Amino acid sequence: MSWQTRASTGPGPGPGRASADAPAGVPIASVCAETGLSARTLRYYEELGLLPGVRRRAGGRRVYGGDELQRLRFIQRLKALGLSLAEIRELNAVHALGGSTQAMLGRLAELLERRLGDLDARIRELATLREEIERYRERVARRAAGSGRRERRRA
Repeated sequence: MSWQTRASTGPGPGPGRASADAPAGVPIASVCAETGLSARTLRYYEELGLLPGVRRRAGGRRVYGGDELQRLRFIQRLKALGLSLAEIRELNAVHALGGSTQAMLGRLAELLERRLGDLDARIRELATLREEIERYRERVARRAAGSGRRERRRA
């Protein structure tokens, strides 16, 4: 059972079995179509160690099983939440070293907490910027209106 399955959806299909929605031996083109990722991205994730153990057919072509597809979905979810590939790789390492999903989930909670703090700070910055733009826009509108009256008086 993969750590992604336990971390994201509860108990998985069991050791040595692919999930019901992803048979073993799915070619890279099918994985790309299903995930929206490019083949280059999949190979890069494998190179980074985010997809360890991708099997190869006799001709050297990559084939993906249910665990790899679940891991890709987990990676996509973490990236959508704003985690970097380095942080995702760190989660892999924490899981591998600690040998437990609990260690990985603890670290993930820390990363998400930090991400929330970063987002809150950014939201405050954007709110301040919005107010500044609004004030400047109003100032420009007043000047434009005043400038138009002066031009009409001259005519």
